[in-house]
Amino acid sequence: MKRMLQGRDLVSIHDLSKNEIELILTTARKMQTNPRPDLLKGCILASCFFEPSTRTRLSFEAAMHRLGGSVIGFAEGGITSAKKGEALFDAMKIVGSYVDIGVIRHPQEGSARLAADASATPIINAGDGANQHPTQTLLDLYTIQQHLGKIDDLHIALSGDLKHGRTVHSLCLALAHYDVRLYFVSPENLTIPEAITHELKKKGVKFSFHATIDEVIPKVDVLYMSRIQKERFSDSNTETPSGCLLKKKHLERAKKTLRILHALPRLDEIEKSIDTTPFASYFEQAANAVPVRMALLALILGKL
Repeated sequence: MKRMLQGRDLVSIHDLSKNEIELILTTARKMQTNPRPDLLKGCILASCFFEPSTRTRLSFEAAMHRLGGSVIGFAEGGITSAKKGEALFDAMKIVGSYVDIGVIRHPQEGSARLAADASATPIINAGDGANQHPTQTLLDLYTIQQHLGKIDDLHIALSGDLKHGRTVHSLCLALAHYDVRLYFVSPENLTIPEAITHELKKKGVKFSFHATIDEVIPKVDVLYMSRIQKERFSDSNTETPSGCLLKKKHLERAKKTLRILHALPRLDEIEKSIDTTPFASYFEQAANAVPVRMALLALILGKL
């Protein structure tokens, strides 16, 4: 059963069944308590980041090193032959011949699928434009399970730029596997794409739309905050809507077990004073990226 992910690409959260998601989460728990420092010895990861990243890039590289593997790659597209006009397909076809597995972030939607088609070795999508970010979703689910003991039967609110937020898109599609109730908090111009809500309807997931966090805060078990994706806008009006600003006073009406998540980086959408409250789980969420990505690398490389 565990070899079901061996040699596979991970481009979209659609590439994983519920059983496969649960396998990754279970393996991540084992990695967190019992890391295997020689498991990927001799394996090489290509870290191909054509777009800025801090947590995703460093956690993938840390995961590979912690399992005994090595990393080659780059942190910006401007230092690659893309600057000379090289096609992404050609670049990833060659990179794939140098390594055992690759991870790519790129500003264009569909770029990860193109890279996977080009490469003879497995490719993991670390974010393709405003499309998807499947491995962020895995660590989001891992963190929810870690703090609340389950994913089923939870009420989950997602707030902020739901139109351009790839982490939100992937998380919604993954949550469609579970028995959850969703609340979308955003202004109309930043609402969740219809393609996502169509999938949720097909799976029978209940959801509703709201203009402010204040409307949903007493009802939810998880509040997933997201920043305004300034890099996806063509105009300069990128202020966080007032209804999507989380303030400490909101937590007076929250469940004591509420967990606040955020894929980071944050801008002004979470008041800094919330960081020291028991509700704040976003820094632990970021740290969970290492065991989750350790599990994913090991499973795709067929070492578990």
